[in-house]
Amino acid sequence: MKADPEQRAVQLGEYIAAHNATVRAAAAAFGCSKSTVHKDVAVRLRSISPALYGQVHAVLARNKAERHLRGGAATRRRYSRR
Repeated sequence: MKADPEQRAVQLGEYIAAHNATVRAAAAAFGCSKSTVHKDVAVRLRSISPALYGQVHAVLARNKAERHLRGGAATRRRYSRR
């Protein structure tokens, strides 16, 4: 996704806030890397749109708090098939 970094940051932020998406899901949807998404929403978005940054930060904080549960569920599914 070759675009203006500020515009991309706003689009990524809106997507994450609207869909409660993870960084990985947003990267897949926009066709860019996870590090690009993280840089856009963590650094660039803070100065461009503080209100949207607050929404995105809340979603990403919740995803980070829940990721150990998703990992445990994935492991449980994997070994229950055997």
